[in-house]
Amino acid sequence: MDRIQSDYVLEMVGIKKEFAGVKALEDVNLRVKWGEVHALVGENGAGKSTLMKILSGMYPAGEYEGRIFIRGAEQSFRSLKDSEKTGMAIIFQELTLVKQMTVSENIFLGNEIARRGIVDWNNTYELTKRALREVRLELNPSTKVKNLGIGQQQLVEIAKAISKNAEILILDEPTAALTETESANLLQIVLELKKKGVTCIYISHKLSEVLQIADTITVLRDGRTIATESAENMSENKIISLMVGRELTQRFPRREHVPGPVILKVKDLTVHDPDVPDKVALRGISFEARQGEILGVAGLMGAGRTELATSIFGTYGRGISGEIFLDGKKLKPGTPREAIKSGLGYVSEDRKNNGLVLMMDIKNNVMLASYESVTKLKVINQNEVIRHSNHFVSSLRIKTPTLEQRVQNLSGGNQQKVVLSKWLMTNPKVLIMDEPTRGIDVGAKYEIYHIMNDLVKQRVSIIMISSELPEILGMSDRIIVMHEGRIVAEMAASEATQEKIMSYATGGMKRG
Repeated sequence: MDRIQSDYVLEMVGIKKEFAGVKALEDVNLRVKWGEVHALVGENGAGKSTLMKILSGMYPAGEYEGRIFIRGAEQSFRSLKDSEKTGMAIIFQELTLVKQMTVSENIFLGNEIARRGIVDWNNTYELTKRALREVRLELNPSTKVKNLGIGQQQLVEIAKAISKNAEILILDEPTAALTETESANLLQIVLELKKKGVTCIYISHKLSEVLQIADTITVLRDGRTIATESAENMSENKIISLMVGRELTQRFPRREHVPGPVILKVKDLTVHDPDVPDKVALRGISFEARQGEILGVAGLMGAGRTELATSIFGTYGRGISGEIFLDGKKLKPGTPREAIKSGLGYVSEDRKNNGLVLMMDIKNNVMLASYESVTKLKVINQNEVIRHSNHFVSSLRIKTPTLEQRVQNLSGGNQQKVVLSKWLMTNPKVLIMDEPTRGIDVGAKYEIYHIMNDLVKQRVSIIMISSELPEILGMSDRIIVMHEGRIVAEMAASEATQEKIMSYATGGMKRG
């Protein structure tokens, strides 16, 4: 293989990739210096994941055009194993840990430490402890992964890479599902690995994180390299402009309206955890939501925000007491079908597992919650299915060549629009949106915000759960803050600040 003298540990030159005649990457160039944190940013669909799958060998040589050099030597990867042999490790957004196996078993899966075919567990445990210390994780190596939180699982993935002596670490949206504290810890670990000479390619939609840790930033747009610059010469606004090809002068679109009467009323709701009967997940929850307003729900992970949403919707909890009224009608606990018929919709925080059927096409996903409306005498009217699906593809600007496109092939932003279409098809009076912009880029976020504003104009009440405080402050009319299964604060958005919300969310302030 060819070898070139280079200042770069990694070079990808003239990369091109097509899917069924559609260009995903067109002459992309990526050059990463030794021992730097190199951020890769771009809208969903810009080509970031495709580029990393080529680099990691998931798309083998021969399925793309262009050349890859590692430490000056040209590479031709046929598999993930091939790329790992060069000292590269990639951690995808969807973690690849085996939940039923222990931490040790996961870290050395496929690279077991064995003598004469027998696993040396003592050595395995010691090396696991060493790798866990590197990521500041105090865990028993025998702990099963299913018992870990998502933040701990993310660190186990990094520990796994460290155990392989990875010199090039690729992190794809590593903090998408983490709390602020967990995110800050992960960023610090990345910087410590950098000090030890590890080169990191960091993919994230969270531009504040990118600017905090990156040395260099490469921007992709529509499958092309738009710019590579020192992070010192970049700002959030400049990155956004390069990503979307236009200026976004206002991150949150303005909305002028007067909220209407109360449409949803929750009184003294108490819910027990269905898996741990003695654990009270929600205690004494009371609040109201009005027509034509966005009620923001803030709080740290584990505060009970998703439990609140799913217990109202009817898919979570046991030993439930209290009352829920939707448009004056009392809802029975545990009856999502009744909730939907009464006018309640729920956009799950996990669209891939709970919001969509990934192998199905767009039109069938759009109709998932409302087939009854297009069915007569047990026969589905396919013309109506197509008409409704075309309406949402057009009005929500879903980028797809056809209604028959499988949703697994859409970008995150377009998948989220399909989820929204599914619930808009039910004509909801109240729409609960749990992390509505998680894992989507700034351009797609802005479009989702516009859709939310349009719904509010139509007098829909939106309950928005979000871990992003700027989003809570920028989109809400009123805000409630949760801590340990309780509502600890309620305030108008005009009276709220990030510091005030965080003080309540961490238990530092008590409800007056």
